[in-house]
Amino acid sequence: MKIFNNITAPVQALVDPVTREHGISLFIKREDLNHPEIMGNKLRKLKYNLLAAKEQNITTLLSFGGAFSNHILALSAAGRIFNFSTIGIIRGDELESKPLNPVLLKAKQNGMQLFFISRSDYREKESAGFIKKLHLSYGNFFMIPEGGSNKLAVNGAAEIMDDLDEEYDLIACACGTGGTLAGIIEGAFRQNKKNTQITGFQILDADSYMSNKISSLVSKKISKGINWNINADYHFGGYAKTNTELLDFIRWFKISHNIDLDYIYTGKMMFGLYQLIKASHFKEGSRLLAIHTGGTQTAKLPD
Repeated sequence: MKIFNNITAPVQALVDPVTREHGISLFIKREDLNHPEIMGNKLRKLKYNLLAAKEQNITTLLSFGGAFSNHILALSAAGRIFNFSTIGIIRGDELESKPLNPVLLKAKQNGMQLFFISRSDYREKESAGFIKKLHLSYGNFFMIPEGGSNKLAVNGAAEIMDDLDEEYDLIACACGTGGTLAGIIEGAFRQNKKNTQITGFQILDADSYMSNKISSLVSKKISKGINWNINADYHFGGYAKTNTELLDFIRWFKISHNIDLDYIYTGKMMFGLYQLIKASHFKEGSRLLAIHTGGTQTAKLPD
């Protein structure tokens, strides 16, 4: 798996009227460029999961996701590239009788077997009884949780911090299942970045969910050693929810910087950052870094 030997992503300055007016140095780490298919944080989060599966001689990967899951698509591509069989347990049994959307169609073309389950069953996906049933149905497999967020994923996401040569006052990323933010917190701890604010922009409308999730993925020692927080002000109503203001911002950002954002994750994070900049939340001269976690391949903007 040579692809994992040297994962890098460039850092790009974002200069525009907003950042100039408020005296802010804003940068974006282009994790979306680290691989053409297993892009962004998915490549980082899958790295040690795939290496563990290979070490255990397990040839089938099983995971969970919604109909437009970046994780499911990335896992299917990883399976094809690294010769794993892949199984996707998809939320929503009503989808079984409908044509596959572009995300699930591509996952199927990559060789993934798709199985649709009810939303009530999906909520049981982490229970021992449900997992036992999966093994009875699909045999031996290496299970990766929804979004790929587990301890192995945290180890991979921590490496996002490894190739940063500059210091920043704040590092921000979008949060869905918490693995990437947990990794960034751990990476910051390893590098003793006690003075750097780590902020996760929550994309779910779920009180305390993300804080609890991070606490389950990061030790108390690390959590207390780093200044981190969750911003839940810019989720726009929840997962994949949007409005004209957000979509207009994403289009403006594309015109201004020639960088695609999606309306599920990175668009909400960048919108939130720009709102905070406009509100003079950051001191003049602050250096901010946003992590572009990819995902643009599964979230085409509405017309």
